[in-house]
Amino acid sequence: MKFIETHAHIYSKKFSEDVEEVVQRANDSGIAKIFMPNIDLDSIDGMLALEQKFPNVCYSMLGLHPCDVDKDFEKTLSEMEKWWDKHTFHGVGETGIDLYWDKTHLEEQKASLKVHVDWAKEKQLPLILHCRESLDETLDLIGPLCDKNLSGIFHCFSGTVEQARQIIEMGFYLGIGGTLTFKNSEVGAVIKELGLEHLVLETDSPFLSPVPFRGKRNSPEYIPYIAEKMAEFTGTSVSEVSEITNRNALKVFKLLPDEL
Repeated sequence: MKFIETHAHIYSKKFSEDVEEVVQRANDSGIAKIFMPNIDLDSIDGMLALEQKFPNVCYSMLGLHPCDVDKDFEKTLSEMEKWWDKHTFHGVGETGIDLYWDKTHLEEQKASLKVHVDWAKEKQLPLILHCRESLDETLDLIGPLCDKNLSGIFHCFSGTVEQARQIIEMGFYLGIGGTLTFKNSEVGAVIKELGLEHLVLETDSPFLSPVPFRGKRNSPEYIPYIAEKMAEFTGTSVSEVSEITNRNALKVFKLLPDEL
């Protein structure tokens, strides 16, 4: 059984000592592909090195994480934009709005997000959205910009059924990760209502490890634990979760079924 990991930062320094083993263990666990959202300028080289080392397994994306947006974000994005002519990327992000850590640069985060939306439309690539404590704000900004040229993933979805339906109506998918396995998680009730047709699997490694690894470094190899919980909530089998979430991920990233 194969799975697609749609969101993992395995280029992080937290993996610097054993990243090759991490990818191998993920492969042994059935993880066929790992999509890597970028966070800043400094992380690009390491991310691309992993993609080169593990072709057709690791896939790079390009973007500025909202927590890395500051008053000089326009200069950073200008430098980042040069990478579009130097490499083929598979998504735009991770971008979005984060109101959990710091609200100081909210307006800059919104402006940065709009640039990423333009990139996604221009490049015809999926937009990977971070919306921690900011789902309504993100929906308000993205909604008017939506058209047939914009789609992607609301990463680490933690909203209501109504918000989920709004996201789906906009043509986006819901990224479901380790929080689904948490005891007091409300995401399970949402996906029970919605089913699998608009869900993709992710870990957000090295963060948000699923039970029973909570509190430890997260890793793509834990995707099956999330899939098992997803099957439980949706009343399906793990093989159905694999089949449908893989199909969704391939559609998001514009890959053919025979590329899995």
